[in-house]
Amino acid sequence: MDSQVIIDGLLMYVGLVVLLTFHEFGHAWMAWKCGDDTAKSMGRCSLNPIVHIDPIGTVLLPLLMLFLPTGASRFLIGWAKPVPVNISQLRNPRWDDILVSLAGPWMNLALAVVLMGLARVGMVTGVEAMTSFCAMLARLSLMLCFFNLIPIPPLDGSQVVRALTSMSYETYAKLARFGFIVLILVLQIPIVRSVLTLVTNTSWGIIGNWVGVPVA
Repeated sequence: MDSQVIIDGLLMYVGLVVLLTFHEFGHAWMAWKCGDDTAKSMGRCSLNPIVHIDPIGTVLLPLLMLFLPTGASRFLIGWAKPVPVNISQLRNPRWDDILVSLAGPWMNLALAVVLMGLARVGMVTGVEAMTSFCAMLARLSLMLCFFNLIPIPPLDGSQVVRALTSMSYETYAKLARFGFIVLILVLQIPIVRSVLTLVTNTSWGIIGNWVGVPVA
């Protein structure tokens, strides 16, 4: 494998870990603001990547997608260790639960806007590497945003569906036992990947036009 490919892959992986860290921080911060300090007391309301790492979603799956010779490196996703939430401590349990679940994707959306803004700074100052890297990280952040809205455990979309349908935690826990397997299988379906890519690229283009950074 070409050394530049390895370097680019490692840079994108580091970027992914940072984005996942902010994602989980968003969940923990929102839970804290809604009255539940469980995650905060466990040290999860933090931007330290180590406290959020999930062996499969943060390490194994992303690295496989980056470095296996299958072309999957163009489709990089992952997840971090879920933030613990004590629903009984939330001030408005049902709706606050939804807010906490959506806080991670919202964080990724906000980061995408910030990163595209930094890409614009790179354009203005003539730092092409900064423009390219920030724009690609913005795209990755959007991919994580929409990926996490898929309603399959352990992703945030499944938590929203659970709250909206008043599904019991016992039932959700039973379904979640097979979530990783189902998720990996679903990601092998071409139309799922195509839709994720389409939504991501469309949003990326909209934000790029907004801040003045053309994207391919």
